[in-house]
Amino acid sequence: MSLPPADYGIAKVALPGQGESGDLHLICPRSDGLLVAAIDGIGHGESAAAAAKAATLILKAHADQPIITLVQLCHEELRSTRGVVLSLASIELSHGLMTWLGVGNVQGVLLRANAQNGSGREVLMLRGGVVGSQLPSLQAAVLPVSRGDTLVFATDGVKDEFMEGLFGLESPQRAADRILQRYQTGTDDALVLALRLSGIRA
Repeated sequence: MSLPPADYGIAKVALPGQGESGDLHLICPRSDGLLVAAIDGIGHGESAAAAAKAATLILKAHADQPIITLVQLCHEELRSTRGVVLSLASIELSHGLMTWLGVGNVQGVLLRANAQNGSGREVLMLRGGVVGSQLPSLQAAVLPVSRGDTLVFATDGVKDEFMEGLFGLESPQRAADRILQRYQTGTDDALVLALRLSGIRA
């Protein structure tokens, strides 16, 4: 199954001194759209990367499941690892809907292409916890999305202030590169995923 139309950019960096980043992303097709995730393995180095890779494989293998089910599957399968924090979104292109949730501190924001009445962005509500260790009560939010809207996920190696400098006309790759360069903390792995929706049916 090929990816539906979407323009995206990824920027990431490992903690200095580490050969491998524990921050990973996933963009894969679902039966009616896309599953998008940013995953942060707890800590850093090989153990963090192993947990993040395991989560990525689980999400990809079960991409058509509801996202709450996906998080629960990850939680069960990651008990023997350090665990992860993650944010993920499923995007239904035919209905123009996005369902998203976050466990931990991977920030998420949706920039609307046709903002009206000051409603230019939506921020993901995060729930504290660790997938694979301590799972909170899960509740996903559903938002309408339109062609040209941009979804941005950033792990905690990126300062929260990155949201203040977002604007919708920037290309996703340029946005991801700029956010990482300007807002990375330098004290952890860091990843920025920016995805612009272009396959939503009018």
